Amino acid sequence: MTKSFNFQSQPLWFRALNSMWRSSYLVGTKIRLERDDLIRRARKATGLHDLGHDFWEEPLDRMLVSMNEEANLNPLGRFISRERLVSLLSIRLRATEYFKRFPEILEQELYPAWIIVGLQRTGTTKLQRLLATDPDHRVLPSWEAINPVPLTILPVHQLPNDKRIRIARNSVRALKRISPSFFAIHPIDALQPEEDVLLLDISFMSTTTEAMMDVTSYASWLESIDQTPAYVYYVKLLKLLQWFRPAKRWVLKSPHHLEFPHIIDQQIPKVTFIWPHRTIYESIPSFLSMLTYNHMIFSDDVDPQKIATRWTGKTGYVLEKSIEFRKQGNNDTKFIDIDYRDLVTDSLNEMKKIYRQEGGLNPELADLFVSHEKEHPHQKHGIHRYNLSDFGMTKADIDHHTSHYQQFFSTTYDRIP
Repeated sequence: MTKSFNFQSQPLWFRALNSMWRSSYLVGTKIRLERDDLIRRARKATGLHDLGHDFWEEPLDRMLVSMNEEANLNPLGRFISRERLVSLLSIRLRATEYFKRFPEILEQELYPAWIIVGLQRTGTTKLQRLLATDPDHRVLPSWEAINPVPLTILPVHQLPNDKRIRIARNSVRALKRISPSFFAIHPIDALQPEEDVLLLDISFMSTTTEAMMDVTSYASWLESIDQTPAYVYYVKLLKLLQWFRPAKRWVLKSPHHLEFPHIIDQQIPKVTFIWPHRTIYESIPSFLSMLTYNHMIFSDDVDPQKIATRWTGKTGYVLEKSIEFRKQGNNDTKFIDIDYRDLVTDSLNEMKKIYRQEGGLNPELADLFVSHEKEHPHQKHGIHRYNLSDFGMTKADIDHHTSHYQQFFSTTYDRIP
């Protein structure tokens, strides 16, 4: 079967800049990725020193070892990584200062939460953006996900016009130039909701880095430890965010959470998990293509088959963890299942399913959802083309890791997944 796209295509300017930069390594231009240097840069940028009593260095240290020894980063990949890590440390410095100056932040009760936990490429973005039109909902827009803590430490009523929106828009423009095809896979908008896994990045305990580059040892270590500390800090950040901009309910989204419903259930008192489902033979290769494009930004040595082997196995593991949680006690009642095909063809009916627990969907909200759909049609940014042969895989390879989930899917919907 012919491959559906050329994974090796990158803008000419991007390849040329990497080539020229790499040729200058002999004169000392290779960017350092070292913990002490990153912390020093963050402290200098913010003028702050305290990373908080709960800052744990080991996740960052293990991430850096993997990035330096396994990821085979190109020069721009090293630059982007350094800026990202300095930004995360700077966010933590600013958050610590806010918690110290305004103790009432952590004294708040966390809002109830609807958390969308479906696998990647199952309509999670579409679903969250629909739910974000409800004025009672608090979401994490992309500009806030990138920079959840204001750049200035001031009381909420004194904050100036937010520069973080401009920063996010510049980031979106940069990504469009680096990877033009990416937006057909996952459209990014500075003002639209984004995955809250980025809040877990600030503890350096999330799958974000693994989704961008080959950091096998770091990823394996993460799977072996209790990630409760990351979610404890995540809740602190949510309280900070709702202090800035109040609402009635959080609507959050990340496939990362599928692995950890047991931790979320402990840390968020009133939580409902919304789980979109899509045929696994579509969602997995679609996600693998997104991962491959991600890796191509950071490295010139990308093996789609290696990515496929790693992430198909990981997907099976994550699904097992989530189904195992659902089978315990009355946990299944905490989930609402959504079918991707129904979401795409009749999203309003799926909204009604979600709002049943709120007494039903009122006409005003229904009108908002319909208007949103007209303004954001399916595949607005182009058609994402992919197939299993791009990764040297067959359906049997997917079945090997996901048969338990396929059986669950069929039972839930009485359909062949």
